[in-house]
Amino acid sequence: MKPEILQLNPILIPEISAKLNERYTVRPYYLQADKAAYLAEHGANIRGVVTGGHTGITRAVMEQLPNVEVIAVNGVGTDAVDLAYAHDRGIRVTATIGALTEDVADLAIGLLISACRGLNTGDRFVRSGQWATSPTPLAPLPLARQFSGMRVGIVGLGRVGRAVATRAAAFGCPISYTDLSAMSDVPYTFVSDLVELARQSDALIVAAAADKAKGIINAQVLEALGQEGYLINVARGSLVNEPDLIAALQSGAIAGAGLDVFVDEPRAPAELFDLETVVLQPHRASATVQTRTRMGEMVLASLAAVLEGREPVGAVA
Repeated sequence: MKPEILQLNPILIPEISAKLNERYTVRPYYLQADKAAYLAEHGANIRGVVTGGHTGITRAVMEQLPNVEVIAVNGVGTDAVDLAYAHDRGIRVTATIGALTEDVADLAIGLLISACRGLNTGDRFVRSGQWATSPTPLAPLPLARQFSGMRVGIVGLGRVGRAVATRAAAFGCPISYTDLSAMSDVPYTFVSDLVELARQSDALIVAAAADKAKGIINAQVLEALGQEGYLINVARGSLVNEPDLIAALQSGAIAGAGLDVFVDEPRAPAELFDLETVVLQPHRASATVQTRTRMGEMVLASLAAVLEGREPVGAVA
């Protein structure tokens, strides 16, 4: 008899979904109208859970899974999982650590280039027919900001931060960073104070994996970044004080922003929608076939390892 798995999020790669259903009896919790009744019927038989980083799993749901052994997060964020409770219960929690690094770093640089060069504005200018009807085609569009050679400050020099630094350095960008402490194995400049890092940067890229930090990018940091500075966030929406950011963008206190994450997803602040200086994405930095396939394979490996009594890769609890 196949082990039963509670699935809290869909898996978008058909081959991974097929493997999951082949190996386990999958209970699609996310499709149920009456979730409480569904847990009452199946909860006692569940041995594993598949969820996403944003969805996580509540303690209330875990409490209804008396025999669960593993929670496999299809992502790197675990702030939506009660890790302390899972630890007390002996429930292993895994994440797809490392699988997303390259794609997230790619998008960070893409957002910065797009914001600096006004790619979205230019795209809309052409699609709307304005280019063909403008007597001086470039006049309606402001001159862009060169990306190559910008001073890039990175908040959090973990896997993603280092990958961002490698890419930015290839464009001739001097790199500075802040983290809990200086790192001896990188050639970049350590700046201990976040405000000072912003002051020394033309672009501030938030790549920290600090699940519990809140609003560290605030009005003081944005003021230090300055009228020619850009903010890029591919980490956690909660790291940015959104009212402060909106105010800075509306007043011109900073030049622009590129955002893939928000505080209250999927509800991005409506005040950002009409700002041409902002590039917005729906939290999709890892949304490539290649990365989502790697993530899915790691989820499958985590489930198999724990249910077979082996140590899983990517364990966080």
